Amino acid sequence: MIIGTAGHIDHGKTALVQALTGVDTDRLEEEKARGISIALGYAYQALPNDEVLGFIDVPGHERLIHTMLAGAAGIDFLLLVVAADDGIMPQTLEHLQILELLGIAQGAVALTKIDRVDRARIGHVAQEIEHTLAGKPLAGLPIFPLSSVTGEGIDALRAHLVETAVGRPPRRADGYFRLAVDRSFSLRGVGTLVTGTVFAGSVEVGAELIIAPGGKRARLRGLHAQDRPATSGHAGQRCALNLGGVEKDAIARGDWIVAAPLCIPVERFDARLSLSAQARQPLRQWFPVHLHLGATHRMARLVLLEGERLAPGETALVQVVPERVIGALHGDRFIIRDAEARQTLGGGQVLDIFAPARKRRTPQRLAELSAMACDAPVERLGRLLEQAAWGLDLNCLQAAWNAPHLVDDLPTDARRIEAAKTSYAVAQSLWRGLAQRLLEGLGDYHERLPEELGPDAGRARRMWLPRLALPLFEALVAELIERGDLKRTGAWLHRTEHRLDLTDREQVQAEAILSLLRQTPLDPPWVRDIAKSLDQEEATVRQLMRKMGGQGLVFQIVRDLFFAPEALERLARIVRELELAEGGVRAATFRDRAGVGRKRAIQILEYFDRVGLTRRVRDLHRVRPDSPLGNSAASRD
Repeated sequence: MIIGTAGHIDHGKTALVQALTGVDTDRLEEEKARGISIALGYAYQALPNDEVLGFIDVPGHERLIHTMLAGAAGIDFLLLVVAADDGIMPQTLEHLQILELLGIAQGAVALTKIDRVDRARIGHVAQEIEHTLAGKPLAGLPIFPLSSVTGEGIDALRAHLVETAVGRPPRRADGYFRLAVDRSFSLRGVGTLVTGTVFAGSVEVGAELIIAPGGKRARLRGLHAQDRPATSGHAGQRCALNLGGVEKDAIARGDWIVAAPLCIPVERFDARLSLSAQARQPLRQWFPVHLHLGATHRMARLVLLEGERLAPGETALVQVVPERVIGALHGDRFIIRDAEARQTLGGGQVLDIFAPARKRRTPQRLAELSAMACDAPVERLGRLLEQAAWGLDLNCLQAAWNAPHLVDDLPTDARRIEAAKTSYAVAQSLWRGLAQRLLEGLGDYHERLPEELGPDAGRARRMWLPRLALPLFEALVAELIERGDLKRTGAWLHRTEHRLDLTDREQVQAEAILSLLRQTPLDPPWVRDIAKSLDQEEATVRQLMRKMGGQGLVFQIVRDLFFAPEALERLARIVRELELAEGGVRAATFRDRAGVGRKRAIQILEYFDRVGLTRRVRDLHRVRPDSPLGNSAASRD
């Protein structure tokens, strides 16, 4: 169990920790000279069951709230310190408010310095404390009058802490490892060391870890857990990690040491925020705040997702946009303070670390956030599936929720799709809706363009299911084909009943046309030249070649200019090679590689843009990864 002190400056927090553990947590010369705590202090006390109590002693000065918050984020048990001579003071109230917003549910009150006052005063301050806590989440905390000078009452408090720690169930450690760094330093002959509270998971010496959100890798060379040498550490402990492969300067307070799946740089997150009833003004759009999450401290802005103002005492959905990326996960608690860092404004809980920058206030998005607000993971997943019109990326959710076994909680009627690097899930009712949307889109397409067989798969996805992940789209198409509702002819998708069959006479003419096209594959004849060679009417040849195009037998680059499939695949392969070699395709480079004229090169590249093999990015043409033509060309490399 990790115990955190809280309370006003000079109320005896550090002296109390020393009386309980024998450790003076004021280790800096400045702290000893000024008689106040400036940095976080740490102490430990062995328990009869061989466990260890950890103490985090926080500064009480109002200007050091940011330091207090860095230590308070990882505690299990609040030790609220109130001096009998002063009673409740401003920082007592602010510290108490912060810890309630952080969700601390257990604690005790140390009524210190009773050697300086009479019994009546002790009783009066005890009543003041009870009144202050009444109606709050921490109401009813036991109060222990004591003196760190005389030792009176220390044993009773110590016994209570030990009893609570021994009876407290161990924190679950089934997630990925995650430690919030509150200190980083180096020792000669040892190397880089970081200390912090383990929020989740467990780790063993030798493990490969990542410094988030930066992404630098490190190896765990050794560790201390609760101030003891150990081979492993787990959630609920304070640990010191000896990291190899990284310098001290590469790690700072506010970073996270995590297992690889949790290295997610968070640019913005959606959350539920409660504004304090004592806030001096309502919050409006893009309100600037100090954000404290774990040991992280950033400036940030708030985007209100429900309405245009949030009044004191109200709770609402917001989007938090830090000035720089941070590490965060679903369920993390955070605190906001005003731009001048003079007042704690409120606090909240992270809901979604993959928050969108656009369309963040739509009814659909708000419904998704409402589902994410469920505390129970199984219920949360079920409700989110009902709202996720485009399905869920289970790997992303496992990392965002730090739930490695999330797939085990899928409802039995959910569709699960396995891809090369991830898993997806879709509610069965929504899966049927996606299929209907694709089939109706193709039906409309056939009515508008009866002379065409249909669009290629990549274009079909962009037209009717643009937000559906590619593996889900491919699975949907495969299922519809197997069911007989859809057909794939070459690269083209079409409804089963839609056909563009050639008559026997047309088939003979088509073979003759293909023979002419293949004689000069990259410089094919125009329709008028083909008609002349076959002694046919130009309009008749043009109509037949368009019908051939609908079957994928030829491809029309511009009006009256068609290429055979193998020629187009050759050109697509050149495009793919240039993309891999140069990061994009320029018309001049493509012209030289293909051996065609500049005008023809531009026509071909514009065709590839039009059908979705590439997309134009200023003066470059970039290959789209979901294009069947691109994949086909690449497969022939």
